[in-house]
Amino acid sequence: MVLSDLRKEESAEIVHINADKALRDRLASFGVIRGETITVKGCSMGRQTMEIEVGSTHIALRAEEASQIDIKVL
Repeated sequence: MVLSDLRKEESAEIVHINADKALRDRLASFGVIRGETITVKGCSMGRQTMEIEVGSTHIALRAEEASQIDIKVL
């Protein structure tokens, strides 16, 4: 399952990030790393972007980026 499959207020653990090094580094700078728990806080119309929470940080991701993050639903 990937992050873009989650709905609002669902939580999951990050299992793997299938992205190039630049995106992995950018996500890591926000705390989006393997083993962290993430919660979907909201989605735009058409689900083109989603707001996620990692720890106390809120981040907006494009659907394309979210589809590269493998998760395990909690």
